[in-house]
Amino acid sequence: MSADDSMTTSTTYRTALAAQLLDRIDLLVRDAHAKTRPLELEPYRGQLFELFVTAEGAGYVHEGASPDLTADGLCHTLAERWGLAAATRNAPDPLAKLPAQNVSQMRLLWSLMRMWMEWTYAWQRWPEFHREEQAAE
Repeated sequence: MSADDSMTTSTTYRTALAAQLLDRIDLLVRDAHAKTRPLELEPYRGQLFELFVTAEGAGYVHEGASPDLTADGLCHTLAERWGLAAATRNAPDPLAKLPAQNVSQMRLLWSLMRMWMEWTYAWQRWPEFHREEQAAE
């Protein structure tokens, strides 16, 4: 296997993993929407956190990551998938009310974005608060 083949395989794997994570997040959020359950409660919170940990470990949640699974990138992609971006872009009056379906989806995206941002922040700050533990090891 040449270096180019190895790079292509690595890129393909990264893209496939990101797509699987995104699909799984999408399914969880849609399930919560269908069942009118908040994402902040189990089983959604725990499953989303596990997906966050995987995305973070793969390097997808850092600024400039490609694929971009930062809170902004994730929510932008889901908004596009669900037609929310088009619904807000194509509204004749920017202050017009969105249909209830879209408002409900937007609330879920805001919840997802908030949790994802909080987890990212906490993950980035973890070493600051655990230096003593690391030094003792």
